[in-house]
Amino acid sequence: MRLKHRPRSATVALAVALLALPGSASAAAGEADVDSTVAAAGVLRVYNNNIENLVTNNSDGTCTRISGPDHLTSILVDDNGQTGTAGVVAPDILIVQQLRGTGQAEAYANQLAAKFGYPAGTYGSIVVWTDPEPWGSTHKCSDQSLGDLKKKQTNAIIWNTRTLSLASGDISKYWSAGWLKPGTAYNNGAGCTLYKPPSNDDGTTNEHKWKRTSAIAARFTIKATGTTVFAATMHLPEQNRQNACGGAGHTGIASSGIHIGADATSLMNASTIRIVGIDANRTGIAANTLSGFGMTGYGAKPTMNSSKIDYLFIRGDVRQSSIDHTVSGTKSNHLALYGFINY
Repeated sequence: MRLKHRPRSATVALAVALLALPGSASAAAGEADVDSTVAAAGVLRVYNNNIENLVTNNSDGTCTRISGPDHLTSILVDDNGQTGTAGVVAPDILIVQQLRGTGQAEAYANQLAAKFGYPAGTYGSIVVWTDPEPWGSTHKCSDQSLGDLKKKQTNAIIWNTRTLSLASGDISKYWSAGWLKPGTAYNNGAGCTLYKPPSNDDGTTNEHKWKRTSAIAARFTIKATGTTVFAATMHLPEQNRQNACGGAGHTGIASSGIHIGADATSLMNASTIRIVGIDANRTGIAANTLSGFGMTGYGAKPTMNSSKIDYLFIRGDVRQSSIDHTVSGTKSNHLALYGFINY
C-alpha cells in the first residue's frame, strides 16, 4: 500500500512513499527495530548531495551514468568517515538536489532500502515536482541520451521510516529561489526578484528551468525520543554565484542568496534539530550564515572541482569528522556532505 501526502499548494507535486502503515505487522516490526537498535544508537545520520540526476560530466565532454547503489556506496560513511566498510549504518535523512522527479526519487529510495536489507518503501520521499518539464539542450554531454537524463530537475528529501515519522501537516509549501534575471542591473540587490514566472528565463529552451530551484522542507519526529527534526533542500540558480539574490529586492540571509519560505520557517521554529542542505552555486558562504536560526555550517573543503558551492547547516550536537564532513569519493559532480547528530 502507499500513502500520499498532498501539499497545501495545488501547484506543487509531492510524493511520499511508505510501506508500513500504522497497525500493520510490518509497522509493528519496524517499531521493534526502533526500540532495539535506534534508541541504543542515539544518533541521527544525515547527508546532503546534488546527485546531478546520477549522471557525471567528464573533462573530455563525455558523461557517465551512475547507478543508484554505486552512488549510495560512494557517499555513505562509517563513524570514521570511511565508505564501503561494515560500519556503515543506514542513514536517516538524505537531502538531495537534481532528481528527475518522483520516479527517480522512489527508485533511489528503494535502492537505499535494499542496500541495508529493508523492504521497498522503508524510505519515504518528498519531491517538489512529480514530473517537471524538461529544459536545456545538451547539458554538456557529448552523448545526447545522457544529456537528456539531466533535462528534468527537482529537489527531494528522503527519510528512514524506521526511525522517523512524518505528519501530513508537517510538509511546507514550496518556495522559489531569488535570482538576477540576465540583463537586469544588480544594484546591490535591488534588481533581484523571485525566480518563477513571469520572471523566468526568456524563450522556450529554458522556460521551465526555474523549477530546478524550487525548495521544500519538512518536520520529522524521531520515533524513539519524540525529538522534532527540521530538514530543507535547496538549489539556487547559477546567477547566485556572482550576484546573491534571496528574493525580490534583497540579497538573502547575510547576503548569501539563501532564504527560507514562510511555511518552512514555521516548521523550523517548532523543531529542536534543524538541517538545511543546499547547492548554493556560490562560494564563500560562512559557517555562521544561519546562526540566527541556531545552525552552523559543516565542511569547508571544495565540493565541485576547486569550488565549495554545497553547504550543510545543522542545529544539533554534531559529531566531529576526520574528513571535514566532506566525502571525497562521491560519484557525482558534487561531493557529499554529512553530519552525525547525537540526540
